[in-house]
Formats: sequence, C-alpha cells, structure tokens
Amino acid sequence: MPALTRVELIALLPTTAGCAVFLGDGEKSIVFYIDPSVGQSINAVMIGQPPARPMTHDLLMLTLQAFGAIVSRAVIVRMENEVYYARLICEAANEIMERKIVELDARPSDCLALVVRTGAPLYVLTELWEQLDDMSDVLKEMRKPGFEGDDRAPDLGIL
Repeated sequence: MPALTRVELIALLPTTAGCAVFLGDGEKSIVFYIDPSVGQSINAVMIGQPPARPMTHDLLMLTLQAFGAIVSRAVIVRMENEVYYARLICEAANEIMERKIVELDARPSDCLALVVRTGAPLYVLTELWEQLDDMSDVLKEMRKPGFEGDDRAPDLGIL
C-alpha cells in the first residue's frame, strides 16, 4: 500500500467560479475548486444545517448504509492538467455476504461531501502531496477582510 498523508478540510470559500476547497495537514495546504452546489452540500453538513430533503450525497450515504456498507476512507490519488482524481473506499458486511472492500473512482469533491457526512478520513498519496505547492499564503489572502469574492456565490462559511 502506498504512503498516505492525512488531510483535513480547513476552508471552504466562495469564489467567482464556484468554491475553493483548502485541505491541509497542519504544515501545508492545497487548494482545488469545486462546483457551488457541491460546496453548498459540504457546507450544510459543516454548519449542521440538515436539508429539507436528502441531497444526492445524502442519498448515496443512505444507500450505502442500507446495504450494510460504510465509507472507510477517501484518497486523492493524482492530478492531471490541474484536475484532481480520487478513490472512495467502502466496506460492506451484511447477512448476504462476508466483508467486502470496494474501491470506486470519484471526484475529490464528492469524496469530501461523503467524508464530512461520515467522519471517514481523507488522504492524499504522499508522493503527490510532496509535489504540490503549499497554498497557505493564498488561504491567508482569501481570509482577509475585503477579499473580493463573488457576491452571488453561495453563503458558505469559512471553516
């Protein structure tokens, strides 16, 4: 198994193009951008605001639970042309089958929406993590009062 670096969601900020997601390990942070609707889905969980009806990520989580599965972890595995790729690892055990581990191709944003719902850990392959630039200064700049985000952006909290 390759070496993994555990990361946490440290900020979710509105931008003119969607949402900036900052992940960090306590020493370094990276950023990627996601669709505003996924940002809203993640933010709703983070601020404890349950949706009136299940959103897509809630539906997937509930479906997994119905089949006796859990999200055990998510791993960001590569970046190509400024696009990150991830794997969602689920484990299932129920009365029909013994323990089974399933690894699914997934967008990092969808993985993040599921790990914030389940408390599962999020990782980046260490080899990839070490190649990525530290974006901590960008995060500091975006958190400054008066940073010009899009007024039409979803009302996301700063974590």
